[in-house]
Amino acid sequence: MSSISTRPASGTQFVIESGDYRAEIASVGASLRSLTHGGRHLVVPFDAGEIRPGYRGANLVPWPNRIADGTYTFNGERQQLSINEVERMTALHGLAIWNDWEVAAQSPSSVTLGAVIEPQEGYPHRLAVQVGYSLSTEGLTWNISALNVGSGADSKPAPYGVAPHPYLVAGEGTVDEWTLHLPAQQVLAVTADRLLPTTVETVDTHRGGYFDFQQARPLGATEIDHAYTALTAEEADGEVEVQLLTREGTGVRMRWTPGNLPWVQIHTADRPAPHPSRIGLAVEPMSCPPDAFNSGEDLVVLALGERHSAQWLIGAL
Repeated sequence: MSSISTRPASGTQFVIESGDYRAEIASVGASLRSLTHGGRHLVVPFDAGEIRPGYRGANLVPWPNRIADGTYTFNGERQQLSINEVERMTALHGLAIWNDWEVAAQSPSSVTLGAVIEPQEGYPHRLAVQVGYSLSTEGLTWNISALNVGSGADSKPAPYGVAPHPYLVAGEGTVDEWTLHLPAQQVLAVTADRLLPTTVETVDTHRGGYFDFQQARPLGATEIDHAYTALTAEEADGEVEVQLLTREGTGVRMRWTPGNLPWVQIHTADRPAPHPSRIGLAVEPMSCPPDAFNSGEDLVVLALGERHSAQWLIGAL
């Protein structure tokens, strides 16, 4: 009991290192608490003793982003999820964000954590989920897999989506001073009050190109909390690469294959005073868009015994 009472608020801590890279992972939410290269932060960190601020470094399963009113119908059955974004009346970012994940494997440069999402009101399915973090000379490879292990005699296919929630840091300063390169041709328009999806627009025409970062340009005062798609793989290996840079040219990149992660949420972390605002840029590769449990767009359906896996890389520039 004493070990539990003295454990940090963010759970058990895991430190992995390789070359100039160092990462710290907290067991609550299997959250990426810190990632540095040569002592320079690549993501917005938080202290081990803190309750994780917002969704910083969390793993978003079995859905990313918002489900309107927390309701959806799947296989003819209407479901009601708990509302955890009260001001917008949505169910936000899945069911595993506050789970205390257990270590499944560990080495000096890697750690794998596991958790089970149990059947519950609004999501009557059991998923075994694993999150892996591994450091190399390229940076941090972060992967998530989910297996539909069934829930007894009533086992059924399960709707599923996934994303990570790191806030990338280019260097000193705030988002206003950094340059973004985002190779995405389309952006999902949303309602102003609840940020719920409406229509997919081309970035070069929607709001006069306000959300267009196909050519790298400074973010300045741009406010973004939108999902992008029609991602352009510019690398020979077919991966998409998002880059965030300072004026001096230092920065951070995030890479992934768009095949099973065809969307990415970008958020400039705008917060009202007295909270710190625009201290990092959320880059969240997603398997599906917001409210996919209702729209069905790019929704993964996991049959009993079926697994879905996805991964991405965060590295220094």
